[in-house]
Parts: sequence; C-alpha cells; structure tokens
Amino acid sequence: MGREMAEPIYTNVLIKVSGEMLAGEAHTGIDTEVLARFAEELHRVNQLGVKTSVIIGGGNIFRGLAGAAQGMDRASADYMGMLATVINSLALQDALERRDCHTRVMSAIQMHQVSEPYIRRRATRHLEKGRVVIFAAGTGNPYFTTDTAAALRAAEIHADVILKATKVDGVYDKDPKVHPDARRFERLTYLEVLSRELKVMDATAISLCMDNDIPIHVFSLHEPGNIRRVVCGESIGTRLVADPV
Repeated sequence: MGREMAEPIYTNVLIKVSGEMLAGEAHTGIDTEVLARFAEELHRVNQLGVKTSVIIGGGNIFRGLAGAAQGMDRASADYMGMLATVINSLALQDALERRDCHTRVMSAIQMHQVSEPYIRRRATRHLEKGRVVIFAAGTGNPYFTTDTAAALRAAEIHADVILKATKVDGVYDKDPKVHPDARRFERLTYLEVLSRELKVMDATAISLCMDNDIPIHVFSLHEPGNIRRVVCGESIGTRLVADPV
C-alpha cells in the first residue's frame, strides 16, 4: 500500500511546533511560505478524519526566558511570550482557512475579539465536528512552557499522541550538528529521557505525559508529508513511550 493510501493509526492528535519553525531561514517573524506548507500538511491530516489540534510556540516573536535573562520580570516576560503565540495562532488560522479548513483559535488568555476562550468541552466539540483547534497562550500562566501546555491540553482532550515537529529527524544522544557520530534513537522511555537529560521537552511536560500515558513522536517538519506519515504509522523519527517494550 502506498504512502498516500495508508490509513491513519491515530484518531486524535495534538501537534506541537516551535515558533522558530514558522520563521524559516530568517529565524524571526513569520515566513509565509513555511506557514503555507505547514497549513497544507495539517489540512491533509484533518481530511483523513483525524481530530487535529495544534500548539505553536512564540519564540520567533518573543521568548519569555530570553526577556527574563535580560532583566525583565519573569512573569511579565512570560505573558509577552504567550501573546506571541496568539499572533502565530492567528496566522496559522488564516492559512488554514484559505484552504477551506474550518479552524478555531482557543486562547488561555481571554481575547474575545480575536479568539475563543479555552473551554475543554467546547474544544472537544470543535474536534468532533472536524475543525482544527489551535490552542494559544500556553496554559495562561507564567513559568510554564508551551511544551507543558501541549502535554496538558493533550491530556484534557484525550489525544492519542503528541506529535512534536522539529528541525531534526528525531532524538539523538548528542547534538548531530556538532557531533557527526551522534546516534538517533528510534524509541525511548520517559524515564530515559529524564535520566539522560535529553532536550526533547521540559521535565514538567515529560512528567505529565508519563503520568497520563501519552506517547510523544518526535520527527522533522522539513520533510514534506511527514505529519501524515507519522499519523499513518510510518517508522520515522523517535517515539517516546512509558514502557521499554
């Protein structure tokens, strides 16, 4: 059976992508071509009948930790970072709706003019109706990353898996850009990730996934069609799970 004919193995996925991924080679702002490609991939997955939700970071616009490192109050800097995720979420909503893909932005910080407030039951209802749901503004609280927000929302909506789309094709034992002999893992347990201090997601997010038995699949977003391939069960990237077997 060909790639395009494969059936999805998941029915409910949450896709986590960093804000930097939307910036492309510029490393800041939003690259409209990158945004369009990402939106097209999401649309294709949604067309398979898979409940599709997304969380985007805000690092291409403002990163809370960077602001705090420069002397800003950490809470204020984190709120600014949350607002940056809203900008990215609205941009993605626009790109999806240009493809006639019904989309809702749900923000943990209330902004009635541009988004819906996050309400778990309403989010679940949107997904049941086939809409793509974009969760914006993280958890709505400072000191928590969008990784943690992804783990929290995945647990709340009973997602089958978190798909973490990154710049690299999985999780390595060391930085593959610096070390040519770096080894990519095909499968890791949550405890291995924590004990090895692998920079996949922050420890709070990993712990939430471990407590709620939510697998995480890490893969490259640069390869066109990868989101669909992962959703349809192809063995790419690295899978993080509770048990070693």
